[in-house]
Amino acid sequence: MITKERQCRSYKAWRGYFNYIQKMKILNLYAGLGGNRKLWGEDHQVTAVELDPEVARIYQNYFPNDTVIIEDAHEYLVNNFEKFDFIWASPPCPSHSKMNTLMYGFKDSKRKKFEYPDMKLYQEIILLDQWFSGKYVIENVIPYYTPLIPAQKIDRHLFWANFKLGRFNLGTKTTIKGSDAKEVSSFYGFDIRDYKGTQRKDRIARNLVHPEIGKYILDRAMNLIIKTNVKQVVLFA
Repeated sequence: MITKERQCRSYKAWRGYFNYIQKMKILNLYAGLGGNRKLWGEDHQVTAVELDPEVARIYQNYFPNDTVIIEDAHEYLVNNFEKFDFIWASPPCPSHSKMNTLMYGFKDSKRKKFEYPDMKLYQEIILLDQWFSGKYVIENVIPYYTPLIPAQKIDRHLFWANFKLGRFNLGTKTTIKGSDAKEVSSFYGFDIRDYKGTQRKDRIARNLVHPEIGKYILDRAMNLIIKTNVKQVVLFA
């Protein structure tokens, strides 16, 4: 028989756990400008890792409460992944991209030789899938080859995750052409006209994940974490 006292303890335990999960420790790797992070709100403790100091500066301007680290995200992940509840990674995609392979057929292409696909993508998937106890998602382009590890598709991205993403229909699809930084603002709400780094602005723009996709995936992960753990919290209250 469940007494009123037991019910009260269970309710308090559930509320305590819910308040905790609302403030997850999130690792945002290869953060870029923060397209995926834009609609996450300010309830979480977000650590963003970005190698380009100029991109990191712009990210920090938009998300002043985040901890921004200028470092190699691949190395940071392997040394720190156990400290977080949720991990998002968007490793570099050029060596996997279909567009990249098309350049080999262009007569006036600047590309002089083939290159290996960057296997850091799969290293990160395997690491998190085998050893990470939280929820993770790794985003990349749809490659020119059959993915070595099955993934889930949303819009123009593939996602490797330890939970099902379900179906998500993006209302407005985006296409960024040329190097006009104003297009970034119109599509995603970021202004990079004062970017002084070495990357092309249109490439920075194309690396953005639509904010609505980022929010949908985080919400999906949070709901699954709550459903998985709340029964245990109530049981041992």
